[in-house]
Amino acid sequence: MTGASGFIGTHLCHRLCAAGAKVTAISRAAHESPALQWLRGDVADLAFVRQAFREVAPEVVFHLASHVQGAPHLEQVLPTLRANLLTTVHLLTAAAEHGAGRLVLTGSMTEPDPDQGERFPVAPYAAAKWASSGYARMFHALYGVPIVLARVFMVYGPAQFDRSKLVPYVIQSLLRGESPRLSSGTRLVDWIYVADVVEGLLALAATPGIEGRTLDLGSGRLISIRTIVETLCRLTRLDVEPSFGALAERPMESQRVADVDATFRAVGWRSMVPLDEGLRRTIAWYGEHPDPMA
Repeated sequence: MTGASGFIGTHLCHRLCAAGAKVTAISRAAHESPALQWLRGDVADLAFVRQAFREVAPEVVFHLASHVQGAPHLEQVLPTLRANLLTTVHLLTAAAEHGAGRLVLTGSMTEPDPDQGERFPVAPYAAAKWASSGYARMFHALYGVPIVLARVFMVYGPAQFDRSKLVPYVIQSLLRGESPRLSSGTRLVDWIYVADVVEGLLALAATPGIEGRTLDLGSGRLISIRTIVETLCRLTRLDVEPSFGALAERPMESQRVADVDATFRAVGWRSMVPLDEGLRRTIAWYGEHPDPMA
């Protein structure tokens, strides 16, 4: 697994270890865990990736490593190119050379959909994910690499250590008694609890006969940012008013809902955690970890 120390990766590692799986986790930083075998290295280094495939001979590869910054700024171009596209191509190349049972790759809801009239990606992150998905489909078609693409929608939940993400930012602000500064909040997003995403990734790894498919991991419902923030205010029961309109809107934000019926037909998975319950669990975790992102 790449990205094993990240938000989704940490939850997936816990779930796999609890099920008795032998997990080899790749990270650029040093880690120690009795439940995991850690390989220290950079997936942007092709020689390292080839060596990892030779040593581990993986039955399933989860590629979760990513530079997750959706802002449309020029300085995001090279980091997303390296961390999202280059790493994916390296894993696909090593899998074509050495073999693997299944590669589960993570796409993004921000990838443009030409069927919806979206002709180009609206941020470097979306461009890198779109290109990665194209390479994955090519490797499957030309070289028989057994890939499955998980198009992951807006994930939230405990232990998300990224202040740029809405849910942890708002919860942390409310718990400190500070008014979160936000845009208008009108954007509609498909929100999905992290434990549901983990179960979806496991289903994509284990279901036979879905190689080459792209399947959505989302709730199938569009909820506005304003509704999420107001729900967090209600659940925390704190007398803090959010500052809507304090920030500018991002240009050309996509609005897409997950095709949950197609995913259910393919692998028998649906999200199970209702929004209020997922937000309650998330608030409780941050209440027990007052400043985990310090």
